[in-house]
Order: sequence, then structure tokens, then C-alpha cells
Amino acid sequence: MAEILEAPESAPEPNTDAAPASVTEVLRMTLRSRQLWIVIGFTVLVAAIAELIGKVVIPAGVADIVILPMVWGLIMAGVISSQKWKPLGLDIQAVANAMMTVMVLVLLAHLSFTIGPNIIVLFNAGPALLLQELGHLLGTLVLALPLAVLLRMGPATVGATFSIDREGSFAMVSEKYGTDSPQYRGVLSMYAFGTLFGAVTVGIIASVSSSLKIFDPLALAMGSGVGSGSMMAAATGAVASAHPEVASEVTAMAATSNLITTVLGVYVGMWVALPLADKLYKLLTRRKAQVDTTSAVRMTSLDVPHVAVPTWLTLGSVSVIGIVVATINTRSFSMNFVWCFVILSALVGFSIWISKLTHGKISAMLLTVTLGALITTPISPIADVVVSTTQSVPFLAICTLVLTIAGLSLGKDIPALKAIGWKIIPVGIVAIASSYIFSVIVAEFALGMWG
Repeated sequence: MAEILEAPESAPEPNTDAAPASVTEVLRMTLRSRQLWIVIGFTVLVAAIAELIGKVVIPAGVADIVILPMVWGLIMAGVISSQKWKPLGLDIQAVANAMMTVMVLVLLAHLSFTIGPNIIVLFNAGPALLLQELGHLLGTLVLALPLAVLLRMGPATVGATFSIDREGSFAMVSEKYGTDSPQYRGVLSMYAFGTLFGAVTVGIIASVSSSLKIFDPLALAMGSGVGSGSMMAAATGAVASAHPEVASEVTAMAATSNLITTVLGVYVGMWVALPLADKLYKLLTRRKAQVDTTSAVRMTSLDVPHVAVPTWLTLGSVSVIGIVVATINTRSFSMNFVWCFVILSALVGFSIWISKLTHGKISAMLLTVTLGALITTPISPIADVVVSTTQSVPFLAICTLVLTIAGLSLGKDIPALKAIGWKIIPVGIVAIASSYIFSVIVAEFALGMWG
């Protein structure tokens, strides 16, 4: 791969910038890279088509199956990278893979700008609302993780079961394990399952739980806030339908709970859930002589080259493609789109720079989220400008962009994903159901103690 900066074999982080002889040489080599322009071209094309297709709703009884543009982007890009006629070369997939870590930080930066304005909710929330986050944590670790170990999902277990794996999970796992790891493939599998079938699963569980008449409807509402808008809506609808006399309270409580899960979920995931899942997985598999499915795949895996794409180039590419995707998503253009990606790129670029300056002692992901939250809190003098500017670009449009480029690097992972295969279905159902039920139980006890 002559045109791309190839990292040394021992490089632990393929997505980091290489140490070139000169800036001019880096610029010339990267801008002449055929692989890079193929990735950018396919990302623009596929993401644009996905947004034009839009949201497709399939009626499914208790809750509808909603296929969002990001799912179309992942599917189409995955087909392009893995189809048999002329699949994308491993060098092209490696470039897409190298850009992913920076791109998920952009996604996380946008998410962090929703934390600051809502920080007051944490201070006003009662103990019951705050403690229900403990239920989400316990549910996946206590039931889903052991099930995944029993089904021999291998290290992918950690990524698939440390949470119900929404958008922020990509950044957490990619920073700790890398985008070419089994743990990352676990996140990808669980994310796809949850996006397609999460609302149906939690809607059925909430409906059954409501019909039993053993839980306070407000506790059921608190459990609905699992960190996903579609899942929350499905669960809330089921609870409100069963308890029409408190429908407005149920809706308000679920929305607040979901907001708290979004705000706290990033920090709980980074500091508690992911490390705990890793330790629990190692504990459960330490004495077992099992050859997990991902290990078997690795023994016959292809030799994917390690490449380094400069951070500035990835951020520039994300910004241009993001503006195109946002324009199609909103069916309009605004200069705020441009300024939104300038702000996101500045925050992510600064966080990566500080992380490299401290040799990784300060996490780029943690710094991105914390700074994003701080500059958008009510006490920040620039909060209103940053929030109004960045919210002009829909969060789901950035999700489409990120999952599209994830799909372009999917071809090399198909054998490993096939090895996970059907196992993600029972694991996914248990993860989502247990996250909801455990949260409801914790909320029930908390309501009994504090009212």
C-alpha cells in the first residue's frame, strides 16, 4: 500500500498519526492516497442514499420495528465491503477502520453537548431516579454476560453485554480495545440487534410487567429510560396504555429517566460497566478450556495492514461529509452546519492532542465528554451559542455517517460476525429485558424508601 502511511507492525494504535519526516511529505502522501478517496467517496454516496431512504416503519404489534437511515448506511456499506463480485480491498477497509476512532469521538462530542444543558436535572432528580441507573448496570452484567459466556461468544461478550450498547458504547470500546477487536464486534452486533429489535423487545416486557400489577407505574416508567429513544417510547407507550390514569406522569418520568441514563451512562460505562464486564468475563472463563469462536476465526484471519490516517484529515473529511448528510437529513442548508463541525472538530482535535501529549494518561474520550459538558452548562458564557449551533445538525445524521464508515470496514470482520451469529439474539433479548426489569425493581424499592 504505497500511498497510505503504513504504521509499524508493533504499533498498538493503528488510528493514531504517524511520525512522518515532514509535514509536506505527509500532506502529499495522504492526499494522493487512492484508498482514502475511495473511503470518502463511498461514505458520501452511501450516507446520502441512506438519508434519502429515510426512516422505514414496520408494524409489529406492541412496538414497531423502525429502520433508521443509520441502519441502511451500515447495511449498504457492509454489502459493498464484503460482496463476492469485487469486495473492497483490505487496504481500503484498513483506512476506514483507522478513521473510525476519531469519528466516534465526533459522535460522542455531539452527545456531550446535550449533557451540559441538562445537568440541573441530576441535581433535581430524586434518589429513585438516580438509583435506577444501577438497575441498568446490574441487568446486563448479572444475566446477559453469563449467558454469552455459556454460549461461547468469546471476548465479544464484553462489548455486547457491558450495556445495551447505544451510540456512546462505540467510543468506549474502540478507545480501550480498538476498532479491530472482538469486543468492538460485540458492540456492533448488539447495536444492530438493539436498533432493529430493541423497541419490540422492551415493549413486550413492559406490557407484560404492567399487566402483572405488581409494580408501581412510576417505577415501570423509570425503567423505560434505558438510554434509547425508540426503546423508551415503546416501553412508555405500553405502561401508559396499562395505566391511563397516570399517563402524563409516566411520560414525564420516563423522559427524565432516559435523560439521566444518557448523562450518567457515559461515565458509568467508562469507569464502572466496561471494566467490571472485562473482569467478570475473565473470572468466568479463567478456568475453562474453551476455544471461543472469535479465537478460531483469528487463527485463519486475513493479514489486515495497519495504517495511520492523520487526525486533521479525518476531522476534515467528517466535516465535509457531515455537512452533506445534515443537508439531506434536514432538506435544507445552514451555515450553522459548518460551524457545528468546526466546533466538534476543535473539541475532538484538542482532546486527542492532550491525550497524546500526556502519552495516553488522559483519555481523549473522557476529555471530550467532560469538556463538551462543561462548555454547555448554564454557567458557561458560550453555552447558548454552542448548543444552538451544534443542535442544528441532528444527532442521528452523525450516527448515519459513523455507521456507514463502520460498514466499509465490515468485510474483514464477516467471519467473526458469522461466528457470533444467532447467539446475539438470545443475548440481546436477555440484555435488554434484564436492563429494564432490574431498573424497575431498583426503582420500586427506591420509591418505597423515598416516595
